[in-house]
Amino acid sequence: MARIAFASSPPINSIRSLRRHFSVLASADPRTPEMPRSSHHSSLEVIGGGSDRFLPALKESLSKAYDAFPLIGFNRHVETIYAAFYRSVPSVRLRRQCLRTKDEGSVALDWVAGDDNYLPPESPILILLPGLTGGSQDSYVRHMLLRARSKNWRCVVFNSRGCGDSPVTTPQFYSASFLGDIGEVIAHVGDRFPNANLYAAGWSLGGNILVNYLGQESHNCPLSAAVSLCNPFDLVIADEDFHKGFNNVYDKALSRSLRRIFSKHSLLFEDIGGEFNIPMAANAETVRDFDEGLTRVSFGFKTVDEYYSKSSSSKSIKNVRTPLLCIQAANDPIAPDRGIPRDDIKANANCMLIVTPRGGHLGWVAGEEAPSGAPWTDPVVMEFLQHVESCVTVNGERFLEDAHQMQV
Repeated sequence: MARIAFASSPPINSIRSLRRHFSVLASADPRTPEMPRSSHHSSLEVIGGGSDRFLPALKESLSKAYDAFPLIGFNRHVETIYAAFYRSVPSVRLRRQCLRTKDEGSVALDWVAGDDNYLPPESPILILLPGLTGGSQDSYVRHMLLRARSKNWRCVVFNSRGCGDSPVTTPQFYSASFLGDIGEVIAHVGDRFPNANLYAAGWSLGGNILVNYLGQESHNCPLSAAVSLCNPFDLVIADEDFHKGFNNVYDKALSRSLRRIFSKHSLLFEDIGGEFNIPMAANAETVRDFDEGLTRVSFGFKTVDEYYSKSSSSKSIKNVRTPLLCIQAANDPIAPDRGIPRDDIKANANCMLIVTPRGGHLGWVAGEEAPSGAPWTDPVVMEFLQHVESCVTVNGERFLEDAHQMQV
């Protein structure tokens, strides 16, 4: 049986790829009534080449004003710190699966316990990518997991090497541009549930990695859709701002977390040699110090600035061919507003960007569950993903029938 190719796209090799391919076409159906750009509330910035396609599905959330919670949302640092320390952490029973990668490294996948007995194998799957040093223990991850689970989606948290107590079995962690692990995780999840559509959501550095993956895979991406939240996008700009004023507090906190992870596995790096500066990494006072001593050398970059420049997901947006929703906060202290690749998002028919006036970093203390419940973004994320899933499962099945008749 010959492979089926459409227009200038590369060959489509699987049922999942075929469904995802047609989900993009279905969501762009000209018969779908378009929603005027002004239909979203004026407090929100909504742009992107895919806005006319995706905005109607989000009208319930985006027609309302973004109202930051009083006494918390007035200041970006207060909101960021409040969300990090005082947002509720839902109790979820997780079942851990350790995945050995091709280079003998290890990552940890945390699945919701009992889902295999409750959900059918074709239930859509949402893969969650936490931020730098984050994992399945984080409040924003848990809230998103519960919301997706309430819609009968299967969820799995991808804990990068060393994060969320994931084992480290080689002298290598992860980076903003290393896509080997995410590729293997998505392939593994897809092989385990071959009849399910795959989706992903990433926060902060996890969002940067996810967008880089979407750009690299482009037409061949097995994901049906993805969401990027508080993505730093331009790591050079993010690094510049990281060393200004109060942002030094976040820099020291993240470097402390990196040191803690490194210290648990320091014996693996004891005799590594080469350009590595292990004492610098072990005693890093800033994220840049850690990246200089360890990360940029591990992944073959000559300087930290080269690492940041070549790892910035802002350069990948133009190659994204998967439906992508990006959500940012205009006052994010860690993912600067000026680093958002607005022009490329506007030019890409697969992308839409929502920028809230406030939100801090991983904050978004607004909406019905504020101040201690789920962030404002969670219902928006699920509305977007459910819209794409409905296109895949309804329109996609019709196209699959047509495709079977085209086999030669």
